Amino acid sequence: QVQLVESGGGLVQAGGSLRLSCAASVRTLSRYTTGWFRQAPGKEREFVAAIIWSGANTYYADSVKGRFTISRANAKNTVYLQMNSLKPEDTAVYYCAVRLSIVIGTTDSEYNYWGQGTQVTVSS
Repeated sequence: QVQLVESGGGLVQAGGSLRLSCAASVRTLSRYTTGWFRQAPGKEREFVAAIIWSGANTYYADSVKGRFTISRANAKNTVYLQMNSLKPEDTAVYYCAVRLSIVIGTTDSEYNYWGQGTQVTVSS
């Protein structure tokens, strides 16, 4: 029903910045939540940030508060994750996901659709 494509990953030095994008396959969606998750090698997938359809409410994992910002484009079909002050421990594959609810969720089981992921590597 929903196809998501992440982009913007790459290699960056510690302290640098990257902006990830998550584009939906349709021009518009109704009421929903978009989340960002990440998975490092050998580790479980973890919640990073989420935003509701209107952009009014956001939620961040403690590990990225003050460094990452989630936002929506004017067209509402693209969600961004601005990542500043990157650390080596931020290295992971980053996934965007959509939950068909306006209530923000922070676990994998609460999201219905997933993108393919984009690699972020932060070097020392």
